[in-house]
Amino acid sequence: MTTITLPERDLQILSGTLEENFRYLNERLRVRVAARGDKVSLEGEAESVVLAEKLLQELGKLVATGYAVGKEEFRTALRVLEEDPSVNLVEFFTDATIPDSVKRLVVPRNLKQRLFIQALIRHDIVFAIGPAGTGKTYLAVAMAAAALAEHRVRRIVLTRPAVEAGERLGFLPGDLVEKVNPYLRPVYDALYDILGYDRVARHIERGVIEIAPLAFMRGRTLNDSFMLLDEAQNTTPEQMKMFLTRLGFHSKAAITGDVTQIDLPNEKTSGLVQARQILDNLPGICFFDFAKEDVVRHRLVEKVVAAYEKFDGSKRGNGR
Repeated sequence: MTTITLPERDLQILSGTLEENFRYLNERLRVRVAARGDKVSLEGEAESVVLAEKLLQELGKLVATGYAVGKEEFRTALRVLEEDPSVNLVEFFTDATIPDSVKRLVVPRNLKQRLFIQALIRHDIVFAIGPAGTGKTYLAVAMAAAALAEHRVRRIVLTRPAVEAGERLGFLPGDLVEKVNPYLRPVYDALYDILGYDRVARHIERGVIEIAPLAFMRGRTLNDSFMLLDEAQNTTPEQMKMFLTRLGFHSKAAITGDVTQIDLPNEKTSGLVQARQILDNLPGICFFDFAKEDVVRHRLVEKVVAAYEKFDGSKRGNGR
């Protein structure tokens, strides 16, 4: 058993509401946590106890600086240490390479998300490829909003291809924009979550934020813009080339997709897959890969992704 000492007030903050953070620590690491006054005892397997001790000690330092450590920060910190026990948590949460405007909107939930944010800062074109739940679209939208807030861009342009699981636009009611809106809903959801409904509505009305189907991008040159292409695995090679060549002066582009969820007809090549083959070694362009281990939604999402990967692997092994 290991006992550490922290200021009682800081310990109360770290324990969370009704000690929910300590219960989570026990559930995740199988470490029993008992706090009394300014002391907390940790009991379990040696390796897990060492990890829990570092977690509490470093989060205690973070709380002492005035940083708000809530449930999400506590869980993020534990996830980060599980990935790399050598990480300095104080530096992770106060990373000076991430602009304050980004930190006000979103906090990276694991090491991979922090590296993705840094890639978006350093490169003008970034491809983010990986499974659902890794935060690709959400972080890209947050970076776009931060760039707008800092006046580094004058507008945000968000787009998706209108191809989903075999459904056809002709069967949907309304004009073309109304037909495509349901496909853009995840982008709207991320914007509303980050900026709030009223601000998003004002920006859309003024044309500061444009959310459009990919077909509407043809023939344009977008200067001083942050461009986001979501669900890029469902673009054709021609559409991908068209989107990438819309990039104007002082603009950035983020392209997100999951190559395991391609809904194009079988004979069609994915523009995202082909883009990697053509552009992978081109300076100024970054291809960033997320894995199932980087999923930060409900913990069951990671297990669902892993189960499907195992199932698909067994089908290929059986020659089906």
